[in-house]
Amino acid sequence: MKKNVAVVCGGYTAEREISLGSGDVVIRNLDESPFNVFKVVIDPDGWFVEPEHIPVDMADFSFLWTGNVVKFDLVFNAIHGSPGEDGKLQGYLDMMGVPYTNCGVATSALTFNKFWTKQVLDNHQIPMAKGRLVNKQNAEAMEQEISSQFQLPLFVKPNNNGSSFGVSKVKDMRELSKAISEALKYDREALVEEGISGREVTCGVYRHEGNIKVLPICEVVTGKHDFFDYTAKYTAGESDEIIPAPIPETEAIKVRNYSTAIYEALNCRGVVRIDYIIANGVPHFLEVNTVPGLSEASIVPKMAKTAGMTLNEFFTGLLDGASCDH
Repeated sequence: MKKNVAVVCGGYTAEREISLGSGDVVIRNLDESPFNVFKVVIDPDGWFVEPEHIPVDMADFSFLWTGNVVKFDLVFNAIHGSPGEDGKLQGYLDMMGVPYTNCGVATSALTFNKFWTKQVLDNHQIPMAKGRLVNKQNAEAMEQEISSQFQLPLFVKPNNNGSSFGVSKVKDMRELSKAISEALKYDREALVEEGISGREVTCGVYRHEGNIKVLPICEVVTGKHDFFDYTAKYTAGESDEIIPAPIPETEAIKVRNYSTAIYEALNCRGVVRIDYIIANGVPHFLEVNTVPGLSEASIVPKMAKTAGMTLNEFFTGLLDGASCDH
């Protein structure tokens, strides 16, 4: 019997539009022979099966379809940001006993917090830039500490957000306060990190038939942009994403080894994307994305294609590995 798959997208954050694009790509590339595929959009005012705009019954994760109650068997999670990347959706699905394609509650909640992810990985000897956590209450004191102890440039970003919203590169300490304020528009906390000069690469990791697999590494060349900001990331022609990355094999081995170690240390599931800056031959961890973009402009689908997979094969493999904690 065909399984009913909910491709869940949308969400409550600034990443909503990116998520909708990811959901559409997944739906277009899932084979409907083994699956009945439905698009479920999460909005602040409810969950709906689109395009018919049929409400989802949250009591048992079902909906009415042509007079019959349809219950979902699997979830392909394509929500970037809350509630799909921070553990909230996963907690609900665990209670419903419905398997999903990405990390569980604990891992999702941890990795959504960039600062605490760095704290955990620091115990695993993963190289990374030093950073400080700033909020509205301690901003003035932290600005003074950072100004005296950190070297320019600095990167300031929301601690619990993605897709480069609210991210600034600070080249003058007089710009720090403004950059922190911009980041705090998107989250209650800001992460300030000392900039590392080097080549930016990103690595996709997933589990297939119980084994951790590493996708081809991508180098991100931002061209006229100072860093991989929102425009560079999602506007065609604003950055070059070179797959496989033209880096020395010694560096590539380190990226693959660190990525596998991070995937295991954080107890990840499904596909994640891990970002680095390579400086002096050493990859420095930036962040991990547990629901990476899957839109036409996103990196992970390009990695999968470079690895010789169709998106149908790749997405079906993720569904085959779906699980939940219950």
